[in-house]
Amino acid sequence: MTMLARLSSAALLALASGGVLAAPPEAARQAECAVWQRELSFAQSVADHDAAAFAEHLHPDAAFGVSQKPTRGREAITREWTPLIDGTALKLSWYPAVVTSGGDGRTAYSSGPALYEDPKTGETRIGRFGSVWYRTDEGVWQVLFDDGIAPQKADAAAVQRFHDGRKAQCPAA
Repeated sequence: MTMLARLSSAALLALASGGVLAAPPEAARQAECAVWQRELSFAQSVADHDAAAFAEHLHPDAAFGVSQKPTRGREAITREWTPLIDGTALKLSWYPAVVTSGGDGRTAYSSGPALYEDPKTGETRIGRFGSVWYRTDEGVWQVLFDDGIAPQKADAAAVQRFHDGRKAQCPAA
């Protein structure tokens, strides 16, 4: 049997046994659900206009806007986000649609839709966010990196789909 045939046989055996397609281990599911709830809590801090709670979700060395010129550090990010947190610039809401934990037990990625509502014009836009979370030595998940996709105008049906898509419970639970 050639090396290629042996590798192909091993790959097929792994697929057939469920090794590649198996559900994540319990520890991964627990981490994903913890980050899911933490992401919801992070969004709630903005909905509640609570700058202290917002800052508590940030790693001290976090970087936001990482695909461009990032803002670095908890204090700088909180300062930059003040008009969003207090709701004067935009009403911002978001929720996770997917959370995937890293194999190290200390990192996870969350992503989902974000709704931007302009309180002055009433214009509504929908974008997406992506965040990398880090579990501290104390076991607290904090955002380490954050970025998003520029929002696009949204009609009433898109806004309704946004609201309908929010799940309070982690799908991995």
